[in-house]
This record gives sequence, structure tokens and C-alpha cells, in this order.
Amino acid sequence: MSTTATPVTHRTAWARTVLLAVAAAVAVAVILLAFIWPTMTSSVKDLPVAVSGTSQQVAGVKQALDKKSPGAFDVTRVASRADAVKLIRTRDVDGAIVLPATFGASAAAGGTGSAAAGGASAAAGATAAAAARPEVLTASANGAAVTQIMTGVASGVGATVHDVVPLSSQDSRGLGLSAASFPLVLGGILGGILIALTVTGSWRRLVGVGVYAVLAGVGVTSLLQGLFGILLGSFWLNAAAISLTMAATASFVVGMNALIGRMGVPLGSVTTMLVGNPLSAATQPEQFLVGPWGAVGQWFVPGASTTLVRDLSYFPDANPTFAWLVLAGWAVLGLVATVAGHFRNQEDVRLRSEDELALEPSVDSAASQEPAHAPHPSHRAPAHA
Repeated sequence: MSTTATPVTHRTAWARTVLLAVAAAVAVAVILLAFIWPTMTSSVKDLPVAVSGTSQQVAGVKQALDKKSPGAFDVTRVASRADAVKLIRTRDVDGAIVLPATFGASAAAGGTGSAAAGGASAAAGATAAAAARPEVLTASANGAAVTQIMTGVASGVGATVHDVVPLSSQDSRGLGLSAASFPLVLGGILGGILIALTVTGSWRRLVGVGVYAVLAGVGVTSLLQGLFGILLGSFWLNAAAISLTMAATASFVVGMNALIGRMGVPLGSVTTMLVGNPLSAATQPEQFLVGPWGAVGQWFVPGASTTLVRDLSYFPDANPTFAWLVLAGWAVLGLVATVAGHFRNQEDVRLRSEDELALEPSVDSAASQEPAHAPHPSHRAPAHA
């Protein structure tokens, strides 16, 4: 008679269950804090603005801005409107105020003519008033936050507004450009995790990262620029920037996995997702983040990639060298970590092999020293008569 064994169900201990639930709740709180904290603690401060006018005019504007919004603007005086436009296009300033020579002068001359010349005087006064209006230059490609602030400045002084660097007509509000930053971060992380967990062999992993980065860069650029018209400029230069972004994040995740093992995957992912991404200043100027964190964020992949993609599409006169170097640095860091992990693992294998070989002579020696046993009586040859 046969009996079927009842499978034993191993239930998770109550203490472990509660501990896992608490850890998950804490993780959610940390993620929320990482994404919300930079936004909730940001403030309008140190926004670089150029002002064109006489020294006296610029000093008056600076005083008025400081009085209305203390510390909100970092004013730089320029000689002309052309200089202001140049600084905007090189991203040295985010906006500008161009003051006419007659700005602030009294219009007392208007209405001093005779009654017969009243109509002509009124027309001349209107023309003079229009010519005396200041001009505010903005760049909507810098983002909605900057555009809103500069538009507010214009309304405060009765100025006309001119958009020096407009967004693409297919993304006139800049929503697509801002929304694209997070998928770029997530794409690099997912690629790194997939390669780290499914590909064996350090060199194969590096090749996988390279192939993934190139294909993802071309594919994403085809969508952002070819399909939606969000990006402008050179297609292949934009594709190179996005490919390097993918390679930087993916290689870092793969490298951390090779260097420290399984914990390397979450370490690489958290560094990019919960540290770099919230500090990337994708939706507001880096100066608005509390303390030095805006500048710190530009040293991580999300911040550098956001700046680089925006510069290549809308600010070709800006110098993107720093962003290129940051992305390349993270890619090289991941490569070095992968190679270091490879040779460390090779050394571990070699040491284990040497230890095993060192044990074999001892085993053979012990076997050779065992006493020989006499044959059992039943196995002895029969005696011959």
C-alpha cells in the first residue's frame, strides 16, 4: 500500500512579513521625497538676466527688480540688444530687458503745442511713447518657468515681449521636451538591468550595452524628432547625445553589478533615478533648486542629458562640452567597473583552483598510507595435498 506524502507549506514568519511591509512603505516615502523635495523647496532666485541701457538705467532696473523680488535676478549689463540676444542664444542668460535711450524720461513736451497743432502733437506723443517702451527678450525653449517670469517682468514695466528662441511649432508649450527626460532615464536603467541579469561574460555585456545604446538612441530620436517634431537640428547629433545618455546609465548599472554583485543593480538604478533625476532641472532652471543642488545635478546623467539635448536642438551657439564630458565620464566609469569586476572574478577563480590543487596531494598521501587488509579466510586459496 502506497501513501502520497503531503507537501509541507513553509509560511513566512510574522516578523519577516511585518518587516517587509515596513520596508516597502519606507521605500515609497523615500521615492516620493526624492521627487517632490526639489520642487517644493525650489524658489525663484539668481535667474541670469541681461539688461541693455545706460549705467543709470541698469542700476534703476536692478533696484526695482530687487525691491519687487529680492534675490530673484542676477543682472548683467550689456551694451546693446544684439549683445543681449547673443547671451540668450549661448545660454549665458535666460532673458533680457532692452531699455530705449528715452526710457524713464518725462513726456512733458507732449501737449505743449498750440490748439491748432494739437492733433500733430498727440500723434507725435504716441509715437514717442511707443518708441520709449522697453523690450523684454525671452526664450521659450528655456522652459515654461522662465517664460512666465520674463512675461511677468514685461507686464510690470509695460514692455513688449519677443521670443528669441521659440520652441518647435509641434511642441509650442514645451511639454514634449520636458516629458522626454524621464523616459531617457528609465530607458538607460532598464537596458542596464536587462543586460546585467541576462548576459553572462563581461565583454559580451559591454558589447550589449554598446549595441543597445546605439539602437535606442536612433529609435528615440526617430520618435522625438521624426515623428513628433519635438527636437530640432541635426538628427544624427541628437541621436549621438541620446545614445551616449543610454550608454552612460546602462554601463553604470552593468559595471556596479560586475563590481559588487547583485546589490550593484539597485545601487546603479537608485543613483540615477532617485538622485540624478530629481536634480536634473528638467522643468525649471538649475538656479531655482535649493543650495548647490542645481549645479550638483548637472554632474549626473539626467541633468547632463537634459541640458545637452536642449542645447543641441534649440541653442546651437551654446557650449555643450561639459554635458558631453559628464555623459562620457559615466560611460567610462561603468566600463572600468565592468573590467575591474571581470579581472577580480578571474583572480577569485584562480585562487580557488590553486587551493583545490593544494588539497589533492594531501588526499592522495592519506590514501597511500592506509594499511593493507589481509584477505578474508574464505578468499584464501585451498591448500594442496
